[in-house]
Amino acid sequence: MTSRNQQLFEQSQSLIPGGVNSPVRAFRSVGGTPVFFKRGLGSRLWDEDDKEYIDYVGSWGPMIVGHAHPEVVAAVQKTAVNSLSFGAPTALELEMAELVTKLVPSMEQIRLVSSGTEATMSAIRLARGFTGRSRILKFEGCYHGHADALLVKAGSGALTFGQPSSAGVPPEVAAHTLTLAYNDNAAVEDLFRRIGNDIACVIVEPVAGNMNLVVPQNGFLQTLRNQCTQYGAVLIFDEVMTGFRVAPGGAQQLYGIKPDLTTLGKVIGGGLPVGAFGGRKDIMASLAPLGPVYQAGTLSGNPVAVAAGLATLKLVQADGFHAKLAAATRKMVDGLVEAAKGAGVKFSGQSVGGMFGVYFAENIPNSYEEIMQADKNAFNHFFHAMLDAGIYLAPSAFEAGFVSAAHSDEDIQLTIEAAQKVFRAMAA
Repeated sequence: MTSRNQQLFEQSQSLIPGGVNSPVRAFRSVGGTPVFFKRGLGSRLWDEDDKEYIDYVGSWGPMIVGHAHPEVVAAVQKTAVNSLSFGAPTALELEMAELVTKLVPSMEQIRLVSSGTEATMSAIRLARGFTGRSRILKFEGCYHGHADALLVKAGSGALTFGQPSSAGVPPEVAAHTLTLAYNDNAAVEDLFRRIGNDIACVIVEPVAGNMNLVVPQNGFLQTLRNQCTQYGAVLIFDEVMTGFRVAPGGAQQLYGIKPDLTTLGKVIGGGLPVGAFGGRKDIMASLAPLGPVYQAGTLSGNPVAVAAGLATLKLVQADGFHAKLAAATRKMVDGLVEAAKGAGVKFSGQSVGGMFGVYFAENIPNSYEEIMQADKNAFNHFFHAMLDAGIYLAPSAFEAGFVSAAHSDEDIQLTIEAAQKVFRAMAA
């Protein structure tokens, strides 16, 4: 009997390219039929066949307080009855700006947009306009949205499909984008020695999450800060994923590094489409209508989306929220690692705040090159076996996972027990 998921996927492929509206959802990397979800509550999801899952994707990060949190839902309902959009200023936008600039002090001013891609694209344009330079530096395996200049050795879906670039990007656009290995301090210093006065900005995921989880090593972020300061380049932290998830003030608070600009998304919208970019007041003054760098958006600051984001950000400010989230995530990862060790399966894992990475590799990877050496086929087997057991992980070996405040000790124990069975079967 054909499942409802299979029926929907077959129908979708005739009308939607690949049957999905974002490539990694198609399960091409892991094989099989994508799961179509119809309901979520707390840490759980239910698909169109009414199968229940413990969710470790969390809509790719935004659902930090869990699905359908009553306070977030109430904020959306209260705002929606007054209109879904105005295309004009609202008091909610000001409230969001006040809260974000308080939580992330490096963001002296902020502008709201509708997605992380918009935020990073706009931040780079602003950096170029402010410095009068064209070249940008990014790092292999880091994904900063699908703007043309950023699809060069990119992570996330581009990496999942084994093609970390994209057709349709003109060579002359890509020529302005420089790439180096993540965590390679010497390469950064050498590049700046040679052409530092030509570099408009450095954009980096301060904790990489789009080639799986890779954490900064050996003063890497401080090296970026030092070189940008010395040569007058703008340092952009892409905290679309890490913002409010790894610490109340993001990765920049966790590691004690102050960027010039920051991009946000995911948690800031609480599950609805909100992004933001902001930073030093002198740089932000280059934006229209004050300055010559143009950026606009009809739905920027949408009241319903901002209401969801505000409700979420207020919840994550609770005392001990991030400490508890980090402890739960670490407990889950440690349990998986121990289960694999007990079965004799080559496996490693780590976590930062509410983000985690698991790798079918003996050692935790520190770069794109090391990530690519992990056993992708073993991950694919693990993914499907866990999915069958009701554990929903990201359908790619190149994506970080997420734990929410709604995940209980029971959820984590059930996940570890499922993994124990899968690892034993893999070792047999």
